[in-house]
Amino acid sequence: MKILFAGGGTGGHIFPIIAIARELRQSYKEKNLELFYMGPQDRFGDVLLSQENINTFTVKAGKLRRIDSPAAFFQNLGGLLFVTPLGICKAFKILFFLSPDLIFSKGGYGAIPATVAGRILRIPVFLHESDIVPGKANRSAEKFALEIFTSFPFTRYFPPKKILLVGNPIRKRLLSGSREDATQLFQLMGGKPILLIMGGSQGAQRLNDMLLGILEEALNQFEIIHQTGEANFKAVEAETKAMISEENLAYYHPVAFLEENEIRHAYAAADFIVNRSGSGSIFEIAALGKPSILIPLPEAAQNHQVENAYAYALTGAAIVLEEANMRPHFFLERVRDVIFDQKEMERMSQAALRFAKPDAARIIANYLLTYLLQ
Repeated sequence: MKILFAGGGTGGHIFPIIAIARELRQSYKEKNLELFYMGPQDRFGDVLLSQENINTFTVKAGKLRRIDSPAAFFQNLGGLLFVTPLGICKAFKILFFLSPDLIFSKGGYGAIPATVAGRILRIPVFLHESDIVPGKANRSAEKFALEIFTSFPFTRYFPPKKILLVGNPIRKRLLSGSREDATQLFQLMGGKPILLIMGGSQGAQRLNDMLLGILEEALNQFEIIHQTGEANFKAVEAETKAMISEENLAYYHPVAFLEENEIRHAYAAADFIVNRSGSGSIFEIAALGKPSILIPLPEAAQNHQVENAYAYALTGAAIVLEEANMRPHFFLERVRDVIFDQKEMERMSQAALRFAKPDAARIIANYLLTYLLQ
């Protein structure tokens, strides 16, 4: 039995695939289950997938960029006329000889070669859409997909008869962290509410800059675990050592990137979470029942992070602060307003848990297995 995953290569595509792969292996223990992944070259994804014993095939595809310059226009044109067609040809050759039983696409530009080649070869295609506003890749594949798994209610553009609302798959291990282990791992001081501040799988420079502007003041009241992003870690560490008092510095814990074993304990320790509003982050936060502030990434395709954030905030589980209107001290006041109001914290926590769909990966895995074994 062969299942091929396809996606765009970011953490938002890779982590749900890993979650589903684990559930597939948990539910189907036969040795003939083989899992593969096809997408653009990505060091981050390749390492994670290899750890899960998922074989990868690298296939290029043209990424559609916002046309804000002549260079962007010609890059898009080259991708459309040359890179993506070549990627489809390569995908066709791989799939012809591999002969997977089905293709499961997480969307993203990198999934296009696999889904188009799969369509030509009459391989069943299933889609998962993370966002409330679907990306171009999934919208183009919708016509020949057998089923479309969605994360949010009222996901746009897809025909209702093909939709199955399941949520965004999350790794179950993230729900089994320990505050005690976090204390040892991050050398937490205790005695103050703990904020976990992240900017997605690669951090976010502008969130870092915002935090540094109020860090000394924030550390008077909070202990902070901060994912800075690999590229920003050394600069953030150097700046904080120069500007923060030694007493407060003990309450600040910058990390370049939180690996799975680290983030699950950070989640367990956190009283309040600040993050971008990628679908994966939202569904992890919800499953943990953590109150949060979401700061959408304004450059995200189809403005999907803004749409995701407001859809989640409507449940009462989160506050949305848009980057264009956000000022550091206003951000800090909003955190204080919530975290020192125990009733509000409890209300937001319960709203998050009502929204959560922690079994999405298991539901998808069982659906795919049922289809293949029928």
